[in-house]
Amino acid sequence: MSVSATPTAVNQLAADLAGHREKIETAFVSVGGCLTEGAALLNKLIKLFDALPDALRGAEVEEATGHLEAVASRAAALSDAFGQERAGLERLFEVVRAANLPISDLHRTIKMMGIVSINARVTAASIAEDTDDFDVFTTDIATLSESATRTLKEFSQVYRQLVIEVDAAVSQRNRFEGAHAHTLSDLAGRLAATLRALESQRTSAVEGSAETSRLSRQIVGQIGNAVMALQVGDATRQRLEHIETGFHHLAEILSGEPVFDIAFTSEDRTHALAAIATLEQAQLAETARDFGGEVDDAERSLAALAADAETIMTRSRGQYGSDAGKSSAISSLSDQLRAAVALLGNFEAERAKLEAVAATVQQTVGILLGHVEAVQDIEANMRLVSLNAAVRCAQLGPRGASLTVIATQLRELTSETVVAAESAVDWLSQSAALADAFGATTATDGAGEGRGLEQGATLALELLSGLDQKLATALSSLDTDGTRVIALLQKAANGLDGLGALSEAMDDIRMQIADLAPDEIPSEQSAQLTGLIAGLRRLYTMEAERAVHDTLFGPPVASAAAPASDDMFDDLMVL
Repeated sequence: MSVSATPTAVNQLAADLAGHREKIETAFVSVGGCLTEGAALLNKLIKLFDALPDALRGAEVEEATGHLEAVASRAAALSDAFGQERAGLERLFEVVRAANLPISDLHRTIKMMGIVSINARVTAASIAEDTDDFDVFTTDIATLSESATRTLKEFSQVYRQLVIEVDAAVSQRNRFEGAHAHTLSDLAGRLAATLRALESQRTSAVEGSAETSRLSRQIVGQIGNAVMALQVGDATRQRLEHIETGFHHLAEILSGEPVFDIAFTSEDRTHALAAIATLEQAQLAETARDFGGEVDDAERSLAALAADAETIMTRSRGQYGSDAGKSSAISSLSDQLRAAVALLGNFEAERAKLEAVAATVQQTVGILLGHVEAVQDIEANMRLVSLNAAVRCAQLGPRGASLTVIATQLRELTSETVVAAESAVDWLSQSAALADAFGATTATDGAGEGRGLEQGATLALELLSGLDQKLATALSSLDTDGTRVIALLQKAANGLDGLGALSEAMDDIRMQIADLAPDEIPSEQSAQLTGLIAGLRRLYTMEAERAVHDTLFGPPVASAAAPASDDMFDDLMVL
């Protein structure tokens, strides 16, 4: 027996081997934890991106798109309506201003009537006798002139107000259009582009989500394969534990203690030392060889998996553009839609002002036409007075020659009043018709839809914002969790780095075992040695261990001595 083969030396070898085993166990537990955490993060990503296609193609998006189309359609309709209204408003202004000429003529004729009434009174007074009746010249004409003057004054005041209001409406519309030149047409174009961008975003997001889910599942599958490959760590741990157990049994034998209830003589201890030392050298050599190769393969696989994950995550992020997680097309669309709603609100308010002007024109023209009717009544009275004056002049004969001139002037003024009044009525009637046309136009082209469009657009913004949040959450997770997965996989690959050196450490221990037992295994085994060898074989849990054992000692013999109790075996299996 070698002098160095003491229980202490053998237990030290077992302790050294246990230290290496613990390093392997710690490294593989850490690597397994990284892979498990990475798989959990990827499963979270898969759930997020699996839910996106349905959300991006669902009824909510269709509804939001419908609201966008309604806003775009309204913008186009308003653009056309504004062009028509501008022409109509300008025409209204022209017509209202055109009434100024006949109204001025009315002023002139009524003024002339006042002069005629004065002349009539003076002339009648100069030729009057006690029996003469000149009331038509001295009273009727003056009364009629005063009534016409009052009526025309009121008429003129209302007309001037009408001109002011229409002029203000034209000026206001011109200022508004000057500030918003081509705004509506540009808006309609931008919204059309917005709709195309939304559809493109939806298509891209749906495709990107499906691709991200597929690639994430691919990585999860590869992680599963890597976890299976890490079984080499557990296998190595078990094999080293069995070798350590063999060393502990050897130490017990060298100390003179029974093993497997087998008592060993001095000669048996020498043979046991040779058998166990040879067996554990072979087991350790095979374990070191298998471990070194498997660790190298696992390290390369994990490094490749980390690289693949980085490529896949970069590709996934690329599906959404370079600004993924910061801004999205939907967010941009929401901003545009808010601006569109505000702009449409301004235009709707401007149209409401025009409707108010139209209503005012209708009301004012109604008042003016009422005054014109009063003027027409005056004109009828003027005809009557003129006729009475002519009859009275005829009765006076030569004495009434001067009054005949006055009666003739009165007839002429009556005719001019008729012409002016009819012209004023014509222009004012056209103004009323144009004002009616404004009301009919706004009623048929959807005036008042602004509030409904605003509500629909607000709903669209809420829907789009919700989708944007879902997409932003998914992209943020892709950015943070995807980066974390790559880091975990790289950490797992790095965790195996250096474990290959443990194979050399195992070889060092194997050489120390060889120094413990220079003797060879006896050709003929005693019953004690046979029982020891059989007991050691029953410790194994893997076929590779049994194969090494059987190569040295041959397959187990059915009649081989068995330990008296299985308690020790059960305890070892628990370990």
